[in-house]
Amino acid sequence: MKTEKEKMLAGELYDALDKELSDERLRTRLLLKELNDSREDQVEERTRILNALIPNSGEGLWLQPPFYCDYGSNIQVGDKVFFNFNCVVLDVMQVTIGSRTLFGPNVQIYTATHPMHYKERASGLEYAKPIAIGEDVWIGGSVVICPGVTIGDRAVIGAGSVVTKDIPSDVFAAGNPCRVIRDLEK
Repeated sequence: MKTEKEKMLAGELYDALDKELSDERLRTRLLLKELNDSREDQVEERTRILNALIPNSGEGLWLQPPFYCDYGSNIQVGDKVFFNFNCVVLDVMQVTIGSRTLFGPNVQIYTATHPMHYKERASGLEYAKPIAIGEDVWIGGSVVICPGVTIGDRAVIGAGSVVTKDIPSDVFAAGNPCRVIRDLEK
């Protein structure tokens, strides 16, 4: 029989109140508190916290506090990725971010979702869909990225967009819902 964590990571309905998952989220919240309370001049301390919080990150990850996530361990980050102030990553499932990707302030990345049918939703169970963001992507401020979305390499997502469907590489996309506006030069 699968654990609730195994169900969560498989994209199946799971109980988020499971003790193992609750304990992992508590550990993450404590690390986030340390990160978000740290000072700009505490570079070594921030590096230590980030290594514990997001162990699957490349070189040069910079998160401008405050930053929030569910687990941290489900975030895979390439090199030289930057998150501006007040970003949220609900990493119930894998979030993959390519190298040199930039996030404006208030970006929200949601893998977590809930059943559409009210009876199933009332059970308290939830599920997730992975998100993949390519290399050299620029995500404008206050963008929301919904569960299951893939954003291709070198794409630019305009500020305030709600990304509900996949966005190909080498395009500028914006709006609610986000749609391709034009191709970008390679």
